[in-house]
Amino acid sequence: MDDPFSFRETKAGELLVSRGGRVVVTLGGAAASRVLRALDAASTDDEQQLVLAKSTGNYKRGNERGRER
Repeated sequence: MDDPFSFRETKAGELLVSRGGRVVVTLGGAAASRVLRALDAASTDDEQQLVLAKSTGNYKRGNERGRER
């Protein structure tokens, strides 16, 4: 992946998801716990990137489909 997501957990329990050096979303509480569990369960870097992409809420907007011909 050319521009992968990264993340870090703060002492306050928040999860900061970044891409390109900029924080794109801050998750807290149950959402942060859920994403951290999914990241621990992911076996490959690609799976981790998918979890992080989905956590941003900007995943699969519907325009990703190819031509239907």
